[in-house]
Amino acid sequence: MYDIAIISGDGIGREVMDACEYMLDKLDLEFRFTYGEAGFECFNKNGTTLPDETIKMANKSDAVLFGASTSTPGEPSPIINLRKELNVYANIRPIKSYKGVNCIRDDINFVIVRENTEGLYSQVEYGDCDKMIAERHITRNASERISKAAFNLCIKRGENKVTCVHKSNVLKKTDGVFKESFYKIAKDYPQITTEDYYVDAMAMYLLTQPQNFDVIVSSNLFGDILSDESAGLVGGLGLAPSGNIGAHNGLFEPVHGSAPDIAGKHIANPCSMILSASMMLDYLGEWEISNDIKSAVEKVIADCKIRTPDLGGDACTMDVTKAIVKELI
Repeated sequence: MYDIAIISGDGIGREVMDACEYMLDKLDLEFRFTYGEAGFECFNKNGTTLPDETIKMANKSDAVLFGASTSTPGEPSPIINLRKELNVYANIRPIKSYKGVNCIRDDINFVIVRENTEGLYSQVEYGDCDKMIAERHITRNASERISKAAFNLCIKRGENKVTCVHKSNVLKKTDGVFKESFYKIAKDYPQITTEDYYVDAMAMYLLTQPQNFDVIVSSNLFGDILSDESAGLVGGLGLAPSGNIGAHNGLFEPVHGSAPDIAGKHIANPCSMILSASMMLDYLGEWEISNDIKSAVEKVIADCKIRTPDLGGDACTMDVTKAIVKELI
C-alpha cells in the first residue's frame, strides 16, 4: 500500500489529475490517496497558496502528485514553496522523441537535472519604485549535491556524458561556484565524459544538436528555461513530465502549468501527468509498471488516432487516458 498525496491545484490541474487517478486505479497496485489544496483558488478560500495542512500531508506521504497552479499576484509560488518544504532539490525533466509526433529529430533522448532550491528562485526580492533587486543564491553544498545527482542519474540511465550549463563568464562568483562544484564532483566519476557550456550557447545547441546530449545539469532558472525549450523539440509541454527528488521525498508534476485558457474544456493532454506518475512509480521501485505506462503512452501517441488538440487531434482528456489504460490492461 502506497500513501500518495494528491494536490490537484487549479486550472487544468484538476482535469489531468482526474485522468491520472483513473489510470492509477486500474493498476495492480494498492494506493491510499489523501488530498490537499494549493494554488490560486486555495488562496481565495484560505488566504494562502500553500496551507500548512497540505505541507504536513505531503511530508507524511510516500510520494506526492501535483497537478498545476495558477499564479497568484503578490503571493509566492505554491509549487516552488512545496519543493523547498519537502527539500526535493533535484528537478528531473526527461526529453524524448515520440513516433507520430512532429519532433525536430527522432533520436532525442536526454534529461535535464535542475537545482531546485536556490538560484533566482530563492524568491528574495526587495527595492522601491525606482529599483528592484532579486538575490541569486548559489551555494557549494547545493551545487555539489545537484551535480552528484546528475552523475548518478547518468549511470542509472546507462549513459556516459554529463553537461554542465552556466554563465560563469558574466556571473563569475555564483556560476563560478556552480561550475567549480561540477568539476569537483566529476573527479569521483572518471568513467563519465564531462563538458560545460554557457547557457546562451546551450540554448542554440539544443536546437542544432540535441541528439548529442545525455544528462544536462544546471541551476534553477537556466534549467527551467532550457526544459521548456527542450519540450518544444519533441511535441510540446503536453508530453513533458517531471520529478522532484530529495533524500526523503518525491514530488511529481507535469510542467505545462494551469492553462486557464482551456480549463474546464476537458481537452488538456493527460500524457505529461501520466508520465509524471510513471516517474513516481519508478521512484517507488515499481520499475516494471513504470515502464509499462511509458510504453502504453508511446503506443497511443504513435497510433495517431486518439489525440488531444495540442497534438492536432480532437479527442478529450479522458479519451486519451482510456486509450492508454486499454494498452495497459
